[in-house]
Amino acid sequence: MSGTEPGSGVRARPRLTVLSGPSGVGKSSVLAELRLMRPEIYFSVSVTTRTPRPGEVDGEHYHFVDPATFRRMADAGELLEHAEYAGNCYGTPRRPVEQALDGGMPALLEIELQGARQVRAAMPQAQLVMLAPPSWEDLVGRLTGRGTEDPAVVARRLEVAREELAAEKEFDEVVVNSDVRTAAQELLTLVVGPRSKTQNQPQERCE
Repeated sequence: MSGTEPGSGVRARPRLTVLSGPSGVGKSSVLAELRLMRPEIYFSVSVTTRTPRPGEVDGEHYHFVDPATFRRMADAGELLEHAEYAGNCYGTPRRPVEQALDGGMPALLEIELQGARQVRAAMPQAQLVMLAPPSWEDLVGRLTGRGTEDPAVVARRLEVAREELAAEKEFDEVVVNSDVRTAAQELLTLVVGPRSKTQNQPQERCE
């Protein structure tokens, strides 16, 4: 969805929206619902060094790479942002995002807090959206209910989640995921709606 610059007759470049939120908040479910609503939105596929979870498909959910490949991509400037989260590195391939925006397609990135800060610094016009749980207790229940990870890993994710939720004021908008479809509809409105406020944030990088 794109418009024109006032008084210019030139089509405005679509917005870049960055979605972030703690592990277990339901980002994947909300994005899956959003894809059904508006498949024409460009959904960036991140690169990561972490091990795939059950059911995840390489190239669809993430591009899974080894640490050496990740470092090469970062050093070559092929990543719009890259950050470390819970002991693994994540990054956003730059070229597909730029191509989508240049082609008039709204783009959506799902990345962690460190990466969101980098995108804000590199692209101040980007819109940062936090997906938040209805309550802290709800998030704890979602994480511990997975049963797929070591308790120490879950404890670390909860620690990181506290830090992420504490950064809420750095985001332009907050969507509470009490209901997946409702949250997806709210996110869609933000992705294709009027531009929101922006603010610069410091960069943090995964070396």
